[in-house]
Amino acid sequence: MSHIKERRFRLGWLLLLPFFASALVGALLYRWLMTEGKRSTVLWEFLRNPQAHAEWTVRVGERCGSAPFLMPTSGLIGYLWGDSFRPGHRHQGIDIFGGGGLKQTPVVAAYAGYLSRQPNWKASLIIRIPEDPLQPARQIWMYYTHMADPEGTPFIEPHFPPGTSEVFVEAGTLLGFQGNYSGDPSNPTGIHLHFSIVLDDGQGHFRNELEFHNTLDPSPYLGLPLNAEQNAGEIPRCSIPSTAGP
Repeated sequence: MSHIKERRFRLGWLLLLPFFASALVGALLYRWLMTEGKRSTVLWEFLRNPQAHAEWTVRVGERCGSAPFLMPTSGLIGYLWGDSFRPGHRHQGIDIFGGGGLKQTPVVAAYAGYLSRQPNWKASLIIRIPEDPLQPARQIWMYYTHMADPEGTPFIEPHFPPGTSEVFVEAGTLLGFQGNYSGDPSNPTGIHLHFSIVLDDGQGHFRNELEFHNTLDPSPYLGLPLNAEQNAGEIPRCSIPSTAGP
């Protein structure tokens, strides 16, 4: 008799599994529509007419309140740290869309540090900060990418060529311009800057930026609500906050 009850119990759970799976999918879809989907709507509205939505933007070199970092470029902060574009993926940094063409929107050093560019980096560079301004006992890195055209022609300043190692730059130093390089000439990204803050591995090297857990929430460094889990609709900007939506 106990075997019959056990089989019925298992069968009941099997019948409920599709319900739970549907509920989970529904919850994930709802979250996407209310966060990343909402941000996408705002972004497309901005890109259609950037001049009409200048109040949504940040400005290169500005400092929000007492934040330690300067804004690395101008434009709409379209996607935040922790946004999810596909299951199992979380965005490692922020994406700032200038709203202009290729090689039009300047990119600067958000904080003083030592710039390096690996020999195979066409569109990327990284800056070592020996003392984290928020936690001086640790070293962190600022990573910049997409600074090239679809074919990989770089928009990084010529005095930072591939192979550059440990060149000191002051905060506000011009690094280059926004691009849309993705590694696939037939499928470029939108024109923007991807900016992230990367942890040190404890041996003086930066960790793999592609892994979300190797990056830091940039919110306290830039003085804006840039954590996707905590910002469901506010457009991040230094002036009076706005709710997301055209």
